[in-house]
Amino acid sequence: YLSDQELHNLLQALKQSRSKVVGDVVHFLLLTGARRGEALQARWQDMDFERQIWTVPLSKSGKARYVPLSDAALELLNRRLNQAQSDCPYVFPSPKTGQPLRHIYHAWHTIRTKAGIPDVRMHDLRHNFASVLVNQGCSLYEVQKILGHADSKTTQRYAHLSQESLINAANLVGGQILKGQS
Repeated sequence: YLSDQELHNLLQALKQSRSKVVGDVVHFLLLTGARRGEALQARWQDMDFERQIWTVPLSKSGKARYVPLSDAALELLNRRLNQAQSDCPYVFPSPKTGQPLRHIYHAWHTIRTKAGIPDVRMHDLRHNFASVLVNQGCSLYEVQKILGHADSKTTQRYAHLSQESLINAANLVGGQILKGQS
């Protein structure tokens, strides 16, 4: 997943992106762990600002899934809503057609190259989301529910522990051993 420096560089590249819509899509993916296709098809009617839930009507599993929206995600959505055309149902529409964006690879490639992470795929942002949650102490069950995985084994492949988290875990044992010696 992304290091702190890589994340910083990516956020800076998003701010400087010529395509504000794609920049917002990528930022939204970082904040929600959503799949690219889910974000590109997102509609305003599926956003519950009061309960902080985004309903993805048809997820990869063929069922609706419910994505919790952080305060940061709501801030991004509110900014987009204030800029949106009143008759456009999509959160991230093409400025030219008003329909969902379809081809964002070129803009994404420019952003990730400028950020110094040319090999990072858009789907890697979903892995990053899961890894941040796990490294902050969230359970795999929580991560599984947020990502909408039916199988916990899938979630385990997404959640990468940082070396720092592993050292902190090992130090828990070391600390107990040292307490026992005194």
